[in-house]
Amino acid sequence: MKRLIRSALFVPASKPRAIQKAAGLGADMLILDLEDAVGPEEKSEAREAVDKALTTWAPSGAIRAVRINDLDTPWGADDVRAACRADAIILPKVDQVGNLHSARQALNSHGVSIPIWAMIETPRALLNLAGIASATGTGLAGLIAGTNDLSKELRCLTDAERQALLPHLVQIVCAARANGLYALDGVYNHFLDPKGFRAEAEQGHRLGFDGKSLIHPNQVDLSHLYFGPTSAELEQAARIVAAFAAPENAGKGVISLDGDMIERLHLEAARALLAHGSDNDS
Repeated sequence: MKRLIRSALFVPASKPRAIQKAAGLGADMLILDLEDAVGPEEKSEAREAVDKALTTWAPSGAIRAVRINDLDTPWGADDVRAACRADAIILPKVDQVGNLHSARQALNSHGVSIPIWAMIETPRALLNLAGIASATGTGLAGLIAGTNDLSKELRCLTDAERQALLPHLVQIVCAARANGLYALDGVYNHFLDPKGFRAEAEQGHRLGFDGKSLIHPNQVDLSHLYFGPTSAELEQAARIVAAFAAPENAGKGVISLDGDMIERLHLEAARALLAHGSDNDS
C-alpha cells in the first residue's frame, strides 16, 4: 500500500532556521526549495545547504525532496547534482513530456534513480497532462498543482471557492489516478487564516487529492486533520468490513447495508481506508 502523503511542506533552502524547524514538524514530505523561494543572488549559497538539510531531515521519516530550478535555467544542472542524495526531486513548470525525460537523463548521468514529481503550473501543462502523467521510463511519482503560477498564467480571478481553477484541479486528479500517481493540491497563501485553509483543504479532499502542498509550519497538523480519514469515514469503513464478514454474506459480491447496495470494490476501499487510519494513528 502506498504511504500517506497528506502534507508536503516547502522549506526555503536559504533559511537555515526554517530547515532545522522543519525536521520536527511531522510533515509527510519536506521539500527543500531552490526555486521560487530563493532569489537569483542566493541560488549558489542555497544549493550548498542541500546536503546538510537532507542529513538534518533524515531522522524525521519524511520523504526528503528538493525542488530544483528548471533545467533550462543557469542553475538547473547544478541543482540536479546537489539533489542526488534526496528521496525525490520536484521538477517545476513541467509542460511537456520532454521535461521529464530531460530530468531523468540528468539524474541517470549521476547514477541516481530517485523519483520525479511534476509541478503542473501552466496552461500548456494542462493541455499535455495526459501525456505527462502517462510518460513511461521517467520515474514519475506524483503531480503537484502549482495553483499560484497556474492562476497567473491563466489570468483567472481567484476566490475562496477557486471556481476558475476547479476544472483544472479535477483534471490533475484524474490524470494522477489514471496512472497510479500521487496528486497534491496547491498551497494556501494566507498562513494566518486557519478557517480559510480548512475550507480549501476540505475542498481538495473532496476533489480526490492525497494531500496538500504547504508554505508554513502551522499548516502541517491542519493538513493531516483534513486529509486523514475522518472518524465518520473510518466508522463506515468498519461497518462495511464487518458486514461482509458476517456468515450470511459469505461469498456475496453485493450486499445491502443501511439501505445502500455495497459491492466488493467498496470492501476493498474500506480496508484500505482502515489501514490508512492505522498509519495515521501511529
